[in-house]
Amino acid sequence: MTATGHASPVPAPGCALCATPGDFGPRNLSDPRSGLCRACIAAGKPTRDGLERAVVIVAGQSLAAAEALSLATAAPEELAYHLGAVKRGLRSVLQLLAPVGESGR
Repeated sequence: MTATGHASPVPAPGCALCATPGDFGPRNLSDPRSGLCRACIAAGKPTRDGLERAVVIVAGQSLAAAEALSLATAAPEELAYHLGAVKRGLRSVLQLLAPVGESGR
């Protein structure tokens, strides 16, 4: 903690977005580009926080559409579509929670 009551920035071991090894400075939550490598900044990639918000919004929309579906009157194709949408949304949210740099299955 600093004297102003804010958490002091913690240096990251690599790029906060693509996990490229190196020292790209501390991650400062007030500056969305802090802690990013030059390639990510030059490419104009969205920050991880922005990507997380987008994934959560899309997953929430898929879940809301599936919840609005009437199970008694839905055709099998509708049920399959909405079940797949919920599955994809859940997978996307769970991938956000996985540690960065973890290999696939």
